[in-house]
Amino acid sequence: MSDYFDRLTRQRGTIQDDPPQPPEPSGVESNAAMSAETDQYTASNLKHAAQELLKFGLLEAHRKPNLYQVAITQTSAVNRILEPFDLRLKVDDVRGLAFLVVSEQLFRDGSDSDDEWTHPLVRRQRLNMEQSLLIAILRQHFIAHEQEAGLGAGDAMVELEELLPQLQLYLGDTGSDARDQKRLRSLLENLKNHGIVSDIDGNDQVIIRPIITHLANPENLRNLLQHFRKLVNNT
Repeated sequence: MSDYFDRLTRQRGTIQDDPPQPPEPSGVESNAAMSAETDQYTASNLKHAAQELLKFGLLEAHRKPNLYQVAITQTSAVNRILEPFDLRLKVDDVRGLAFLVVSEQLFRDGSDSDDEWTHPLVRRQRLNMEQSLLIAILRQHFIAHEQEAGLGAGDAMVELEELLPQLQLYLGDTGSDARDQKRLRSLLENLKNHGIVSDIDGNDQVIIRPIITHLANPENLRNLLQHFRKLVNNT
């Protein structure tokens, strides 16, 4: 016959073997937790617009109208996504452009003055002397097109035969038409990767993209000149 201490020992063993389980959350609590977690996700259209901007650096209204619309109507939300990368969105609604620039906050925080030039976006856009020269030539053609057809007019088309003598004027004639053509086509192919021109079509023509007005605007050229002057003074 078991005494009181035997019964007490058996009760303690039962408690240790089967500890009490926490109560299951009610349906309302479970749904609230799931809702809070879901609220942290970025809307898919906003996510796609930000991804496209980070990949290519710009959105054009006539090429990606839906993503462009998201960018210009939800600019603040896009900028919140871009903020950790020291980037912000700039919109040129006249030309149908939404593109990335380095945030001014990077410099207001007292960062080194060279940070603008070491930023990944700027490094990706850096061009050599021949590419920069061709951009300057293309920009003249684009500005002339807008003056004639109106600000924001698309389809600024230029023929390779128009560009070739202008490029030869500054870079010199190699003595071979085939070599000069190859040099021009190679430069245009590089600029196409920056979104500045289209592919060369079957009629040896290219379309100059509107982003050229911002990549080669007077402010950027002035900043570039000041940067080179600093480098010269430091040598």
